[in-house]
Amino acid sequence: MFRKIIGDMKNCSKRPREKTAAKAAEDIGGAPPPRDGFLLPNTIVLSEILTRLELDALCTVACVSRTLRSLVSQSLMTLPSLDLSAFSPNGELVSCIAPRLGAVKSVTIDCLKVYECSIVSILGPHLLELNLLKCPWLSYHVLPSIGEKCPNLRNLVLELAGKNAPEIFRKSFVKMLQNLLYLEHLSIKVRGTESDAYSLTYVDLFLPKTLKSLKLQLVNERDAGLLIEKLGDDRESSRKMVNPSTSITSYQGFSGFTLTCLSLVLDAISDRLVASITSSLRLLVELDLEDRQCSEAKVLHDLTNSGLLLLGSLRYLTHLSIVRSRANYPASFKRVNDVGILVLAESCRGLESVRLGGFSKVTDAGFSSLVHSCHNLKKLEILNAPLLSDLAFHDMIGAVSPLVELKLASCNLITSEAVAELASSSTLEVLDTYSCRSIADPCLDYVSRLSKLTSINLGGADITDSGLGALSKGDLPITNLCLRGCTRVTDRGIIRLLNDGIRIKKKLSSLDISNMPGVSDRAIHAVISCTDALTELRMRSCFHVTNESFQILASGKSGGRNFLRKLDISHCIGFSDGLVELLQQGHSFLGLRWLGVAGTYLVKCSDFAAICGMQPCLTVCFEGCEVGCHDGWQYHI
Repeated sequence: MFRKIIGDMKNCSKRPREKTAAKAAEDIGGAPPPRDGFLLPNTIVLSEILTRLELDALCTVACVSRTLRSLVSQSLMTLPSLDLSAFSPNGELVSCIAPRLGAVKSVTIDCLKVYECSIVSILGPHLLELNLLKCPWLSYHVLPSIGEKCPNLRNLVLELAGKNAPEIFRKSFVKMLQNLLYLEHLSIKVRGTESDAYSLTYVDLFLPKTLKSLKLQLVNERDAGLLIEKLGDDRESSRKMVNPSTSITSYQGFSGFTLTCLSLVLDAISDRLVASITSSLRLLVELDLEDRQCSEAKVLHDLTNSGLLLLGSLRYLTHLSIVRSRANYPASFKRVNDVGILVLAESCRGLESVRLGGFSKVTDAGFSSLVHSCHNLKKLEILNAPLLSDLAFHDMIGAVSPLVELKLASCNLITSEAVAELASSSTLEVLDTYSCRSIADPCLDYVSRLSKLTSINLGGADITDSGLGALSKGDLPITNLCLRGCTRVTDRGIIRLLNDGIRIKKKLSSLDISNMPGVSDRAIHAVISCTDALTELRMRSCFHVTNESFQILASGKSGGRNFLRKLDISHCIGFSDGLVELLQQGHSFLGLRWLGVAGTYLVKCSDFAAICGMQPCLTVCFEGCEVGCHDGWQYHI
């Protein structure tokens, strides 16, 4: 019915759709035009239809008639929130819409294509929440403007690109915070050069007393410790050493802060840092620590069992994440063993979510204690644990924790037997065994029994077409499926899965079949013809996929319906110059918001930029980023 009403709107139009989204947005507003044949009551159009449309759809509707243009203008004036994170709008579109957002309290923008002047135009005292994501063009000088123009902000999220100007950033950052007296949630991410990123926190940094959640990326470990001491919620913090082995003293904190959520990405995680956190921030509910070392020699005070022991003093802690990333250097926590994890599990029994990465000395005994001791544990994620095996999940029936999400990445000793222990689970919704290369076909037979499973990542598993056949027999409501790097899976397995899996082909919205040499045009045809809800497709490095697949993707199904929002064809070398002709067709990929083309013919096409300009809501990535450019956008400058 909803689609029929939209169709009736278009049939009522007396003018062709010849304006761009930005031009339509510019024309929105002004005095209500005379009626031009539109028959539906305006109240129905406003309350039942326009309020459900995304911004780009609203701009398209505004092109239909003068009456609809006026109704869209009214709809914008009453919007309580504006979310432009699903695509990357250009600055022109943001500047045109900004003056017409009279009641908006929350704004979220993907700023990949937006410049500073457009951001300033949307600021105002009416804003309570501001999320500026992926800002490669935003200079540090705009930060004071945010503080001056948005003094009532409660939530602020900024993702900035490092510009090798730490002194300018520090001054602008401090000046901004001095005006945000009611801020409750602050998230600052600076991505780029290491020297710039490690300049976020200093002792003299002003933070409002209302702050409840703080997220910083990246910060220096020592500076972070000093800032945490300043945020201490106990006026009478002891000056004695918390742990003699670490030679750490607790400085007197400043009362007034009631921080409940802390997330830091640092150069190193140490006992000294954990001691500062546990002695100063005793009301923490969520703690997320990740370090990205550049060399093992940098760790002077590494995390040990003693540091994990201190976490037991955080009585309200329910979410814990401690990860040593391998992004820069393949390091791990070599001074933590089973004793540290056992003590953690016993002293923090209220944990509901645990994420541990880089604990190379911890065995099954340590990890299994989390499942059996933390009775409310719903999410468990373990990364890069070479000693973790199937034994950690033995006797899962006796475990009290109702696991909803289980993620085991790069744990090479994990096999299908671990999944067999989970097969009786009535609560598991997410299963991720990415890069667990001992996972094989029997795993999928067990997975098919998980009746609530909505997301499964089998990337790098040793599964075959027969395994996918077993998966198709289960009545699973899977919406996200990743088969990346499953080199033994061919067209036959994918076709069988989508033909026989009745619920899968109805529910599937995201599919990753990258790095699979057995995938060709036949599999892509099956994906398009069988799935009803697919919006995201990743098929990078599929060498046998050709222009035929791209043509199928462009045309969609059901009379040319364009349903894909994100498509990754990076390093698909089978594509040729025929792609350009397909993209030049005005009706191709109208709904597409992100396209990855690194390593394809399109990179060499000189006219491709002009072609992309025909679709202002489309972002094309030439850099080889994963879908959405969530990591690596700072290098697009």
